[in-house]
Parts: sequence; C-alpha cells; structure tokens
Amino acid sequence: MDLTPRPVTDAESRAQNRRRRWAPMIIVALALVAGGVVVSQFLTSAIDYYCNVDEVGVRDGCVGQRRIRVQGIVVENSLKQTNGVTEFSLVFQDKTLRVQYQGDPGGVFQECIPVVAHGRVVDGVFDSDRIEVKHTNQYVEKNKTRFEATKETAACSQLPG
Repeated sequence: MDLTPRPVTDAESRAQNRRRRWAPMIIVALALVAGGVVVSQFLTSAIDYYCNVDEVGVRDGCVGQRRIRVQGIVVENSLKQTNGVTEFSLVFQDKTLRVQYQGDPGGVFQECIPVVAHGRVVDGVFDSDRIEVKHTNQYVEKNKTRFEATKETAACSQLPG
C-alpha cells in the first residue's frame, strides 16, 4: 500500500484556495446582514412616542396610526367591561380619549388614577394592548409636573392612592 501523497497541480491548488477564501467572507457578510435586520427591527419596534391625551393628534409623533403610549387619568364612571373588552376614557388638560383594551387590566387599575396605555389610535378610539398603572408615591414624586392635582382628579370620588 502506497501512502505517499499524490501531486497536486497548480490549477487545483489555486481553485481550492479561492473557495477557501470566499467561504468565510460570505458567512461573515450573511451574519452582518442578519444582525442589521434584527437591530433595525428592534429599534423600530422600541420607539413608542409618549404623549399626553391632549397631545394625541396634535403633537408631532402623536399623530396617525403609529404606536404610542398615552398618559391620562381614568375618567370616573367611564369604565365598562363587555365581552372581554374593557372600555374607559382618559382625560388630561380637559381633553378626553376613549380607550378599548382587550381583556381585564387587572391589578390596581380603577377609575380616577393615572395610567399609561400602549397602542394605536384607530378611528378616533385608542386601541390598547397594554396598560400601566402609575400608582407609587415615588413615581408621582419624581413626575410632579405630569400628575399635578387637576380638576379631573379632584372631581373623582376616589383620589389616587
């Protein structure tokens, strides 16, 4: 049995070297493209403008059907739950916005408290898929300008706690 290596011609050697050089470059290029797509998708989905109720449809970034976060106080006697849909109104600076939320917001959600709703405005109604209740004293203390005592909260029989 002869175990000596067979001679390789120059043409075969050059072709093998070309293939070896291109394979890592193609893999790196594909990884960079895939990474770019993932990062751009993450960044576009992570940008939700933060708007007060009175800024919806008025302030740049709070118009159209783009995804936004809306801050306001739940209007007293506006809370209704039917067929798994929770409907209520948010008020801020004398402007009101109707909100529809699929499901039950749960937790400490109630009328007369400040909340942040995530979603889109569709046909004049805010279609929300997430509700945040801002209820701690620390949050209110840090954001006094957003949650000053207003006539909306003062008119409620249940003050935020």
